[in-house]
Amino acid sequence: METNIKLPKLDIKEIEKSLIKTYHKVLFRPFIKAIQDYKLIEPNDKIAVAISGGKDSLLMAKLFQELKKHDKFNFEVVFISMNPGFLDLNQNQFLENCKFLNIDVIVKNSDIFNVIEKIAKESPCYLCARMRRGFLYNQAKELGCNKLALGHHFDDVIETTLLNIFYGGQFKTMVPKIKSLNFEGMELIRPLFLIKEKDIIRWQNKIGLHSMDCGCKVTALKLSSKRREVKELIQKLRTINPDIDHSIFKACENVNINALLGYIKDDKKYSFNDIYEEENDI
Repeated sequence: METNIKLPKLDIKEIEKSLIKTYHKVLFRPFIKAIQDYKLIEPNDKIAVAISGGKDSLLMAKLFQELKKHDKFNFEVVFISMNPGFLDLNQNQFLENCKFLNIDVIVKNSDIFNVIEKIAKESPCYLCARMRRGFLYNQAKELGCNKLALGHHFDDVIETTLLNIFYGGQFKTMVPKIKSLNFEGMELIRPLFLIKEKDIIRWQNKIGLHSMDCGCKVTALKLSSKRREVKELIQKLRTINPDIDHSIFKACENVNINALLGYIKDDKKYSFNDIYEEENDI
């Protein structure tokens, strides 16, 4: 093993035990709650759990393993990953982490980073995410899966909401599951939907897990990222209102159609006048 590869400081049995003991309330319980509340898993599902190499997806893989141990759901799971062009150091660290954590992952290579470097160097994140997701959908389909699980967490939800408001001019959030438009019979699910990033970081630090952020040049070169800006803004707002996270999340659950200037449903746009006339039966 290369000397620059660092493995978790706890042994695997302690790590797995921590998920159902020490971190049961903040990790395993909200994982199960999201699955139950949003009906993310159904009998006979075959789920491709996508592992990027970061803390979120590695945690998600271990949570799925714990779920299988308790046999609460009749489903199959496979762990998949893609190498979009990581540095050898990052990829080797990822593979050793998976080996240590007993995650039997299927890795496929791509040249997505090189493509993005050529066509979207200044603003790579959006296109990169779309290309990586399409690659993972293909990988999942080849393995006979009907669902693809991604490691987006609670903070991703509220950050996405504010990104859409501040920079997209629309009230739109990240949802816990969605049918794929381009891959028939496939559904994307987000089982970490109710888990907060700070608790994932606590678990990561406790077990001594050395993981990637995303391994891309946005991180390496510190390029501008609107998501990073929104994350920093939310952190500042927490000093004013410690419950700001929950307020944003609840706003996504409590949208009042009668108090909007307009909305879009099934690609059709409804104006304030449409809403007003329907409300008053004009």
